[in-house]
Amino acid sequence: MKQRTQFHYLIIWALVIFATAGGVGQRSLAQGMSPQVVELKCSVLYELQQKYFNRHVTYDSAAAPNLENRTVEQFIKYLDGSKMYLLSKDVEKIKKSLDKLFNKLRDDNNCEAIVAANQLFNTRMKERVEFVKKTLGPKFKFNPKVKLILDPEKRNWPANMEEANAFHEKYIQYQIANYLASDMNLEEAKQRVVRNYERIMRRIEETPERELWARYMDSFARALDPHTSYLSKDALEDFEIQMRLSLEGIGATLSSQDGFTVIEQLIAGGAAFRSGKLKSKDKIIEVAQGETGEVQNVIEMDLRDVVRLIRGKKGTKVRLTILRKEAEGTQRFQVVLVRDKIKLEDEAAQITYLDREVKGAGTKKVALLTLPSFYSDNRKGGRSAASDMKKLIEEANANKADALVLDLSNNGGGSLEDAVKVAGLFFRVGNVVKQSGRAEERGELALSDRDPDVDWAGPLVVLVSRVSASASEIVSGALQDYKRAVVVGGDHTFGKGTVQSVEYLPLGLGAMKTTIGMFFTPSGNSTQHRGVTSDIEFPSAFSTDDIGEKTLDYSLPPKKISSFLSRKAYVAEGVGAWKVVTPELIGRLKKASASRIATSAEFKKVKDEIEKAKKRGHTIDVAEHYKEKTQAKKDDKGTKGASPEVPGTEPKAAPSAADAEGDGGEVLSREEQKKRYMERADVQEAVNIAIDMAGELGSTPNITIGAKPDLDGEEKDKEKN
Repeated sequence: MKQRTQFHYLIIWALVIFATAGGVGQRSLAQGMSPQVVELKCSVLYELQQKYFNRHVTYDSAAAPNLENRTVEQFIKYLDGSKMYLLSKDVEKIKKSLDKLFNKLRDDNNCEAIVAANQLFNTRMKERVEFVKKTLGPKFKFNPKVKLILDPEKRNWPANMEEANAFHEKYIQYQIANYLASDMNLEEAKQRVVRNYERIMRRIEETPERELWARYMDSFARALDPHTSYLSKDALEDFEIQMRLSLEGIGATLSSQDGFTVIEQLIAGGAAFRSGKLKSKDKIIEVAQGETGEVQNVIEMDLRDVVRLIRGKKGTKVRLTILRKEAEGTQRFQVVLVRDKIKLEDEAAQITYLDREVKGAGTKKVALLTLPSFYSDNRKGGRSAASDMKKLIEEANANKADALVLDLSNNGGGSLEDAVKVAGLFFRVGNVVKQSGRAEERGELALSDRDPDVDWAGPLVVLVSRVSASASEIVSGALQDYKRAVVVGGDHTFGKGTVQSVEYLPLGLGAMKTTIGMFFTPSGNSTQHRGVTSDIEFPSAFSTDDIGEKTLDYSLPPKKISSFLSRKAYVAEGVGAWKVVTPELIGRLKKASASRIATSAEFKKVKDEIEKAKKRGHTIDVAEHYKEKTQAKKDDKGTKGASPEVPGTEPKAAPSAADAEGDGGEVLSREEQKKRYMERADVQEAVNIAIDMAGELGSTPNITIGAKPDLDGEEKDKEKN
C-alpha cells in the first residue's frame, strides 16, 4: 500500500455540487479581463485564498489558529512527501522563510520564499540523482538482507547527509529487488533505476512556474480540510472526465515504460481499435496534430503530457509514429486516427447474475449490481449513475432476480444528486440526507427522493468496505437507517461526512473545490469519522488503522442532529411493498455467514495477510519482499507499469519515492478483471447472504415498522392540521 496521504487522495472522490463562478473576489479577479486564458501567477494567490474563506464551512479568515503553519506543512509535503530529499535543517529553513506568508501575499504579492523553497528541493533532488548513479556503479551488489521503513509518517527527516544516504542505500536495494523479481538481470535493473531518477529530475526542471503556484494553492486548500483542494486547469479537465465517464480521444490504455509511451490495451469501439493498425505493446514515439501538423518527439516525455497531445475534440485527427518490435526486427510506421467519443464503461454501473442451488428451495438468482462511482454528466444526453442504475434494476426485475447485491465496496463517492436518487430506488419517497452549511442558524437542508416508484422491492444487500466513502455512505447509511437493506463487508466505511462544491474560476485558473457543509443520514448521524457500520462484518485487508477519514490531516470533527426519517418511505402492501430488516433477521444471517467464513479458504488468506502485516509493522524486509514479488510474478501474468489514458482526478504535484520505484501496477484484460472480481471472498459472501435473505423473507409482504419513526417536517405540519 502506498503511503497514507497519497492513497487517500487517489481513492476518495469528493461528494460534489457544481457551481458557476461568482461572488466576492470574482469581480476583482476578472476586472479588465479579456476572454483570453488567464495564467496562474503569484499576484492572484491572495485573492484565491479569500475566495476559499468566503465559502468554507468552518474557516472564514486567515486568522484561524495554525492555518498558516498547516499550509506550510502541506507545501513541504508537496515538495517531499516521501522524506527522501530534504534534510531536517532544510525543513526548518523553509518553515522560517515562510513565516508570515499570508501577510506577504496580502501586502505586496511576495512569493520569493515559495520560489526559494522549491529551488532548495530541486538542489537536493539533483544530489540524490548523483548519489543513485554513484551507488549503482560497477561495485554495487544486491543485498536482500536490508530492512527499512517506507512509510514517511513513521520516519523523521534525515538529520544530515549521512542519514539521508544511509536510508537511500536501503531504498535503492528495495527498488532493485522489484526489478529483479520481474525477471530482469542486475545490470538492467541498475540502468532502469538510474533512468527513472533522471527522468524525474528532467520533469522537475521542465515544470512551468504556474505549477508551483498551483501546488501552493492546493497546499493552502488542503490545510483547511483534507477534501478542499485547488484544481489547476489540467486537473479540472481530468476531474470532469471522470465525472462524465467519457472523453474524446483514440481509445487506448497507455503506460510509461523505460521512457516510452506504450499501448497496453485498445478500448473496444475506440478509434485505435477500429483502425486495425495498432496492437498492444506498440510504442508511440511521435505525435502530430492532423495529417500535416508538426511532429513532436514524445520519447522520455511525461505520460500525462503525451496524453494531452493525443486527447482532442471529436472528429479531429491525430498522427502517431509507432515503433513495433517483431520477430524479424523493429518496424516504424505512422497511423492517422480520427478522434471519437470514448465511453469509460469500466467505471459505469454493471450487473451480473448468479444462479445458486439452495437446498429445499431450488435455484435462486441473485443480481450483483456493481457501482464504482456516483458519476454524473449534466450535459444534454449525458449519463448518470442514477439513470444507469434504474435501467439495470428494471432488467433485474425482468430477469426475475430473487435478491439484489449493491456493491459499493470500491466506490469513493461522486455526485450528491445521484446519491439521493440511487437511495430512492429502493423505497417510496422521503428524506435521504440533510446537509448543513456555515450558517448554523439556518439549519440543515433536507434532500429527498420524490420518485414514488419502488424500483426494487426485494431482498437487498449492500456491500461496503473502508474504501466506500462519501456518496456511498449516504446511500448505505440511508438504506440502513430505514431498515431497508443489510449492510455487509468491512467493519465500517471510510467516514467522509462532508460535502464539496466545485466552483469554476476565470478561464485558465481552473477551479476550487471547497467543503461547504456536512451531511447526515436519516437517523441524524453524521458519517464523519464513524462511517457506516456493517450489520455483518467480513475480514478485510482494508480494515486497518491507516484507512479512514479520521486518519487524514486536519479532518473536521463529527456532529449529530435529530432524526429525520420519513414514514412515507415505507410501503406495507401492494405494489412496491418491501420488508423491514429486523435485528432478528440480521442475527440469523450473521450466524450463517460466520459459519461459512470460518471454513473459507479465501477468507483465511485475507486473515493471514492481516496478521502478517501486523507482525511486519512498518518495516519492509527486502528479502521477504523480493520473495513475495517473485511468487506474485509466477502467479499473475499481467503486464506492468500501466496508467490509463485518462489520468487520475487528483493533481500530483511533486515526485515521491514511489515515482522512482519501478514497481508498476498490473494491467489485466477486462475478462481477467471480471474473473478476479467474481472470485473475491467478500463479493461471494455478499451473494451468499442475499440468497439466505431471499429464503428468509420470501416474496409475501409482511411489514412491521414497530416504533413510529420521527417524521419529517412536512408530515409533522400535516399532523398538526
